[in-house]
Amino acid sequence: MLSYEDCIGMCELTPEEIEAVAEHEHVPEIVAAELGNYLLNCEDGVLRIRRILLDDIHAAEAAGDRARCLHLKLVLKHFMDNHPDRRAD
Repeated sequence: MLSYEDCIGMCELTPEEIEAVAEHEHVPEIVAAELGNYLLNCEDGVLRIRRILLDDIHAAEAAGDRARCLHLKLVLKHFMDNHPDRRAD
């Protein structure tokens, strides 16, 4: 049986990126890891994950959670830095 850590190791997302997808989609992190990995292999997947992260940032801003907002901005930067070949303008 695969553990959550095994799934992270096979996924092209960081734990923080997976956490953001899970939060946005209201699913467990193990499901978010699978969804995120699937999206990365779709034509518009990077854009969709970028949109998820931006939505989470806006939600944190609206809630006044500056620490979460900053954290998610760093997660977004890391995500985009690691997928430059598919970066959105």
